[in-house]
Amino acid sequence: MSMSISLPLRLHVAGRSASAPTRSASGTTKVSGPAEKKTRNLRHLVFPVLAVGAVFQAIMQTVMVPLLPSMPGFTGAGTTAVSWLVTSTLLVGAVMTPIFGRLADMIGKKRMLLIAFSLMTLGSLICALTSDIGLLIVARGLQGAGAAVLPIGMAILREVLPREHVERSIAMLSSTLGIGTAVGIPFAAAIVQFADWHLLFWTTAAIGAGVALAAWIVIPESDTRTGGRFDAVGAAGLSAALVCLLVPITQGSTWGWTSPAVLLSFAASVLLFVLWGVQQLRNRNPLVDLRVSARRSVLAPHLSALLVGFAFYGNTLITTQLLQAPSGHGAGYDLTILQAAACQLAASFAMMIFAIVASRITERFGPKITIMTGAVFLLAGYSVHAVPGKPLWLVVAAIFVAAIGTSLVYCTLPVLLLGAVPLSQNAAANGVNVLLRTVGSTVCSAVVASVLAAHTLGGGLGIGTAGFVIAYLVCAGCAVVVFVSGFALPSKQALRPVEN
Repeated sequence: MSMSISLPLRLHVAGRSASAPTRSASGTTKVSGPAEKKTRNLRHLVFPVLAVGAVFQAIMQTVMVPLLPSMPGFTGAGTTAVSWLVTSTLLVGAVMTPIFGRLADMIGKKRMLLIAFSLMTLGSLICALTSDIGLLIVARGLQGAGAAVLPIGMAILREVLPREHVERSIAMLSSTLGIGTAVGIPFAAAIVQFADWHLLFWTTAAIGAGVALAAWIVIPESDTRTGGRFDAVGAAGLSAALVCLLVPITQGSTWGWTSPAVLLSFAASVLLFVLWGVQQLRNRNPLVDLRVSARRSVLAPHLSALLVGFAFYGNTLITTQLLQAPSGHGAGYDLTILQAAACQLAASFAMMIFAIVASRITERFGPKITIMTGAVFLLAGYSVHAVPGKPLWLVVAAIFVAAIGTSLVYCTLPVLLLGAVPLSQNAAANGVNVLLRTVGSTVCSAVVASVLAAHTLGGGLGIGTAGFVIAYLVCAGCAVVVFVSGFALPSKQALRPVEN
C-alpha cells in the first residue's frame, strides 16, 4: 500500500472578476482570473526570461569545473572532498528534477520555477560568503535544484504560447543547456584568473536574483494543474535509488570499482528501483507514470536523452582536459585554463545556430530525421576527436561538429514528448528526460575519469594518447546507438499533440 500526502490546489479569488477552477474529465484543474489578465500583455517576455534562466542553471552545473584543481588550496580540503562540489550538484539535480516536475504539474509551474531559482540563488550566496568545504558542498547541492528549470520551463511554454510557436520555442529552450554549459567554463575561468574566486558566486547570486524577479513579474500562473495527491513514498524511493546509483558512479574511481561499498551500492540501487517500480504501478497518483513512460514514443526519447547526455558531456569534459594537458610525452596542447575554455565557445555558437535549424528540420521532415541527423554529426565530431596528434584548429572544429549533433538531438527530444504525453503530465515527463540526461553526464564523468586515469603516464608526464582516443571512441559508440534507436521513434505523420 502506498502512502501519500495531500497538496491542496490554490483557488484564485479576487472580487467579482475572479473565476473558480474548473476540472476536466481527466482530473485536470484549469485556473483563470485576474492574475492571468495581468500577465497577458507580458507573455512575449516569457521565452526570453525562461531562456536566460535555463542558461543560468546550465552555467551552475559547470561553473565549478575550472575551479576544481585549485579548490584544495582555496578550502584546505582534500581532493576527494572537493570532488563533491560537482557530485552534490549533479546528485541533487537528478533527484529533484522529477520531483519538481511532478509538483509543477500539481500545484503550479510558476511556483515551482520560483522555488528552483530561489534555491540556486541561495546556493550562490552561501558560496560567495564562505570557504568552508562543508558549507560549499551544501550550497552546491542547493544549486542542483536548478536542473528542474528546464522541464518546468518547457511545460510553461506549452501552456502559454500559441500552438504554432510551441515546438520551435521548446526546441530553442532545450538548446540552452548546451549553451550554458559551454559558456560556464570560460565565464568561470575568466573570473578566477583575474579576481578572487568568491566574485564568481557574487555574480551568479546577482544573476539568480534578477532572473527570479523577472520570472515572478512575467511568468503567468498555471492554467492547467492535475489533482490527486503527491506520492511522497515514490519520491523517497526514487531519491534513494538514484543516490545508490550515482554516488558509486561518481566515487568509483576513488573507492575502487570492485570495492564492497561500490558493489553493495549498485546492488541496493537495483533492488530499490525494482521496489519503486512496483510501488509506482500500484499507486493511483504515481510520481512517474511508468505505463506512459513504457510507450515507444516516450521510451525512445528517454533512451536518446541518456546516451546524448553521455556524449555531450564528453565533448566538454574530455576536450577540456586534452587542451590543458602537457604536450611532449603525453597528449595535450599546454593551454591555460582560459585558453582552453575559450575553445569551448565553439560549442556555444553551434548550439545557438543549430537550435533554429533543428526546429526547421523537424517541421519539414519530422523529429525522427532530426535526431538521426544529430547522431551522424555526433559520430563525425568524435571520429575527428579520436584522431591523435591533430592541430588545434581541428580540435575546435570537432567541438563545433559534435555540438551541432548535440543541439539537433537536445532540441528535438522535448518535441517528441510534446506529442506523446498529455498536457497535465508534460513537466513530469520532461523532468524524467532531463534526469536521464543528467545520469548520462554523470556516467560519462565516471567513465572518462577511469579511462584517463588508466592511461596516466608515470612521473607526472601527462596522459597517454590512447586514453583520450578510447574516451572519444566510447562517446562515438553512444552516437551509433542513438542513430540505431532512432528507427524506433515515431514518424512525422504519427505525431499529434496530446491533449487532456
